[in-house]
Amino acid sequence: MRAVVQRVDRAAVRVDGQVVGQIDRGFLVLLGVGKGDSLEDVKYLAEKIVNLRVFDDEQGKMNLSLLDVGGQMLIVSQFTLYGDCRRGRRPSYSDSAPPDVAKELYEAFIEEVKKFGVPVQTGVFAAHMLVEIHNNGPVTLLLDSKKLF
Repeated sequence: MRAVVQRVDRAAVRVDGQVVGQIDRGFLVLLGVGKGDSLEDVKYLAEKIVNLRVFDDEQGKMNLSLLDVGGQMLIVSQFTLYGDCRRGRRPSYSDSAPPDVAKELYEAFIEEVKKFGVPVQTGVFAAHMLVEIHNNGPVTLLLDSKKLF
Protein backbone atom coordinates (compact mmCIF):
# COMPACT_ATOMS: atom_id res chain seq x y z
CA MET A 1 0.00 0.00 0.00
CA ARG A 2 1.33 3.40 -0.94
CA ALA A 3 0.44 6.88 0.17
CA VAL A 4 1.32 10.41 -0.80
CA VAL A 5 0.73 12.54 2.28
CA GLN A 6 0.49 16.30 1.95
CA ARG A 7 0.22 18.70 4.88
CA VAL A 8 -2.55 21.11 3.94
CA ASP A 9 -4.26 24.23 5.21
CA ARG A 10 -7.28 23.04 3.23
CA ALA A 11 -8.15 20.55 0.53
CA ALA A 12 -11.24 19.51 -1.38
CA VAL A 13 -12.28 16.91 -3.90
CA ARG A 14 -15.00 17.31 -6.51
CA VAL A 15 -16.90 14.78 -8.59
CA ASP A 16 -19.09 16.05 -11.44
CA GLY A 17 -18.64 19.62 -10.19
CA GLN A 18 -19.88 18.83 -6.68
CA VAL A 19 -17.70 18.92 -3.56
CA VAL A 20 -17.78 15.40 -2.08
CA GLY A 21 -15.13 15.93 0.58
CA GLN A 22 -13.23 18.85 2.07
CA ILE A 23 -11.06 19.57 5.08
CA ASP A 24 -9.21 22.39 6.72
CA ARG A 25 -5.86 21.87 8.50
CA GLY A 26 -4.61 18.32 8.18
CA PHE A 27 -3.50 15.76 5.62
CA LEU A 28 -4.55 15.03 2.09
CA VAL A 29 -3.74 11.34 1.57
CA LEU A 30 -3.61 9.89 -1.93
CA LEU A 31 -3.86 6.13 -1.32
CA GLY A 32 -2.93 3.32 -3.69
CA VAL A 33 -3.52 -0.37 -3.05
CA GLY A 34 -1.15 -2.91 -4.54
CA LYS A 35 -1.35 -6.61 -5.28
CA GLY A 36 -0.78 -8.61 -2.12
CA ASP A 37 -1.77 -5.82 0.27
CA SER A 38 -3.71 -6.85 3.37
CA LEU A 39 -5.25 -5.48 6.55
CA GLU A 40 -1.75 -5.45 8.06
CA ASP A 41 -0.74 -2.89 5.43
CA VAL A 42 -3.85 -0.85 6.25
CA LYS A 43 -3.09 -0.83 9.98
CA TYR A 44 0.59 -0.01 9.47
CA LEU A 45 -0.04 2.97 7.18
CA ALA A 46 -2.96 4.39 9.16
CA GLU A 47 -0.98 4.36 12.41
CA LYS A 48 2.13 5.73 10.70
CA ILE A 49 0.30 8.61 9.01
CA VAL A 50 -1.76 9.83 11.98
CA ASN A 51 1.41 9.91 14.09
CA LEU A 52 3.75 11.62 11.58
CA ARG A 53 5.30 14.59 13.36
CA VAL A 54 5.23 17.23 10.61
CA PHE A 55 3.17 20.03 12.15
CA ASP A 56 4.92 22.99 13.76
CA ASP A 57 5.24 23.29 17.53
CA GLU A 58 5.53 26.62 19.41
CA GLN A 59 9.16 26.98 18.26
CA GLY A 60 8.30 26.40 14.61
CA LYS A 61 9.82 22.89 14.54
CA MET A 62 7.97 20.07 12.82
CA ASN A 63 7.35 18.17 16.02
CA LEU A 64 3.57 17.62 16.27
CA SER A 65 1.35 14.93 14.78
CA LEU A 66 -2.08 15.14 13.19
CA LEU A 67 -3.46 13.87 16.50
CA ASP A 68 -1.58 16.56 18.46
CA VAL A 69 -3.04 19.41 16.37
CA GLY A 70 -6.56 17.98 16.03
CA GLY A 71 -6.20 17.84 12.25
CA GLN A 72 -8.45 16.29 9.64
CA MET A 73 -7.76 13.87 6.80
CA LEU A 74 -9.04 13.81 3.23
CA ILE A 75 -8.45 10.35 1.73
CA VAL A 76 -8.53 9.92 -2.04
CA SER A 77 -8.02 6.60 -3.83
CA GLN A 78 -5.31 6.69 -6.48
CA PHE A 79 -4.34 3.46 -8.24
CA THR A 80 -1.80 5.37 -10.36
CA LEU A 81 0.60 5.32 -7.39
CA TYR A 82 1.43 1.83 -8.67
CA GLY A 83 2.16 3.07 -12.19
CA ASP A 84 5.46 1.62 -13.40
CA CYS A 85 7.15 4.03 -15.79
CA ARG A 86 10.49 2.25 -16.16
CA ARG A 87 9.76 0.96 -19.67
CA GLY A 88 8.32 2.82 -22.58
CA ARG A 89 6.13 5.86 -22.24
CA ARG A 90 2.87 4.35 -21.09
CA PRO A 91 2.76 3.39 -17.39
CA SER A 92 1.95 -0.20 -16.48
CA TYR A 93 -0.51 -0.68 -13.64
CA SER A 94 -0.01 -4.43 -13.30
CA ASP A 95 1.11 -4.03 -9.67
CA SER A 96 -2.18 -2.37 -8.67
CA ALA A 97 -4.71 -4.46 -6.78
CA PRO A 98 -7.88 -5.48 -8.64
CA PRO A 99 -10.67 -2.91 -8.11
CA ASP A 100 -12.76 -5.05 -5.75
CA VAL A 101 -9.77 -5.73 -3.47
CA ALA A 102 -8.57 -2.13 -3.70
CA LYS A 103 -11.99 -0.77 -2.72
CA GLU A 104 -12.23 -3.09 0.27
CA LEU A 105 -8.79 -2.08 1.58
CA TYR A 106 -9.37 1.62 0.81
CA GLU A 107 -12.54 1.50 2.91
CA ALA A 108 -10.72 -0.42 5.66
CA PHE A 109 -8.05 2.31 5.71
CA ILE A 110 -10.74 4.98 6.17
CA GLU A 111 -12.23 3.05 9.10
CA GLU A 112 -8.80 2.47 10.65
CA VAL A 113 -8.01 6.20 10.57
CA LYS A 114 -11.38 6.97 12.18
CA LYS A 115 -10.45 4.67 15.08
CA PHE A 116 -7.82 7.25 16.05
CA GLY A 117 -10.55 9.91 16.35
CA VAL A 118 -9.46 11.76 13.20
CA PRO A 119 -12.28 13.49 11.29
CA VAL A 120 -12.21 11.95 7.79
CA GLN A 121 -13.54 13.06 4.44
CA THR A 122 -13.12 11.07 1.22
CA GLY A 123 -13.25 11.14 -2.51
CA VAL A 124 -15.32 8.63 -4.49
CA PHE A 125 -13.60 5.34 -5.27
CA ALA A 126 -12.92 4.88 -9.02
CA ALA A 127 -14.51 8.22 -9.95
CA HIS A 128 -12.86 10.93 -12.00
CA MET A 129 -12.05 13.55 -9.38
CA LEU A 130 -10.68 17.06 -9.25
CA VAL A 131 -8.54 17.59 -6.16
CA GLU A 132 -7.78 21.06 -4.83
CA ILE A 133 -4.77 21.19 -2.53
CA HIS A 134 -3.43 24.06 -0.47
CA ASN A 135 -0.18 22.38 0.55
CA ASN A 136 1.42 24.02 3.58
CA GLY A 137 5.20 24.15 3.39
CA PRO A 138 5.08 22.47 0.97
CA VAL A 139 5.30 19.25 2.94
CA THR A 140 4.82 16.08 0.88
CA LEU A 141 5.81 12.59 2.01
CA LEU A 142 5.86 9.22 0.26
CA LEU A 143 5.08 6.09 2.27
CA ASP A 144 5.02 2.43 1.31
CA SER A 145 3.75 -0.28 3.67
CA LYS A 146 6.37 -2.67 2.28
CA LYS A 147 9.02 -0.03 3.14
CA LEU A 148 10.33 0.10 -0.42
CA PHE A 149 11.03 3.81 0.05
